Amino acid sequence: MTAISERENAMRRLRMGMIGGGPGAFIGPVHRYAAEMDREIELVAGVFSSDAARSAAAGESYRIDAARAYPSLEAMFAGEAAREDGIDFVSIVTPNHNHLPSARAALAAGFPVMTDKPLTATLAEAHELAGLVAAAGLPFGVTYTYSGYPLVREARARIAAGAIGTIRKVVVEYPQGWLAGEAVGKQAEWRVDPAKAGLGGCIGDIGVHAFQLAEFVTGLRVTEMFADLGSVVPGRLLDDDCSILLRFNNRARGVLLASQIEVGELNGLRIRAYGDKGGIKWKQEEPNTLTIAHLDGTCTLIRAGTEALGPDAASRTRTPGGHPEGYLEAFANLYRDFAALVRGEAAPLLPNIADGVRGMTFIDTAVSASRANAGWVKLDA
Repeated sequence: MTAISERENAMRRLRMGMIGGGPGAFIGPVHRYAAEMDREIELVAGVFSSDAARSAAAGESYRIDAARAYPSLEAMFAGEAAREDGIDFVSIVTPNHNHLPSARAALAAGFPVMTDKPLTATLAEAHELAGLVAAAGLPFGVTYTYSGYPLVREARARIAAGAIGTIRKVVVEYPQGWLAGEAVGKQAEWRVDPAKAGLGGCIGDIGVHAFQLAEFVTGLRVTEMFADLGSVVPGRLLDDDCSILLRFNNRARGVLLASQIEVGELNGLRIRAYGDKGGIKWKQEEPNTLTIAHLDGTCTLIRAGTEALGPDAASRTRTPGGHPEGYLEAFANLYRDFAALVRGEAAPLLPNIADGVRGMTFIDTAVSASRANAGWVKLDA
């Protein structure tokens, strides 16, 4: 990749190449919409499938030049390197087992990487990738989507400023019900297949989101955990229901619940943190309100798009109060952060390679401890 000149850096959109996101994919179009929302980035190329015909079909659906819907990673990196208008970075939106090989190839070709979570399929792969990122010295981001919500960033800032005092208890839940029965369809099938999903099922798909959210919002680190993971649906090889007790580095206690077999639940991620001066709560299905409870029994409601927001949240809010923003906008905030990073600017709230490894450490520890009935175990730093 050639260096972006100062003038180019100020004027043009960054060019993205996508790996994955072929026909039938859910997350590929989401990445495309989010990346292009603020006109910082445009999708111009990709290897959308390991099948050349399907990759071409996806390229047509994304309305990109047919010559830039490539049949392989090697073809894309060679083809884009030969162009004056070649890609600036790649976004990896494949099932988990392809994250490491795709990122390895991109970094070796000199391209920054934005990858979906979890970082990799296994913890060993995560450590290998961390070494590759360090050696390459290139921007690297992980799409822990919920850290892009303005009111999640507001909760983080208010907790850091002492709004609820010293945290004593953290409760984070991520209930879904879509895998309560047989896993049918492309999106369901790979998530219950150890060869594609990796070590964890529900814990790797949504439990790691809950874990990252708990640490991101509170500023605390989990030091110990007691994990009970179950494969509830008969014949399922990976966990689909998770209950985990947590201990944090300030001696606070916590609970993490993640499930994909809770019938009637859609995408009910929510977090509550309780301190010695108050409590704070946020939920993803009503993302534009943050509630802070006080010792005297009163509550303060913080609304998105209002003057109550601090700089981190305000800078990532696009519409006035009362105009709902949600999942796509939160995703877009991560891509705006990543674009800043590629342009050589700071993006301190963008989840990075260390956050990705941290998530894989959580997954590996939870799965291993639950299988061994190990009780309380340490979570390595």
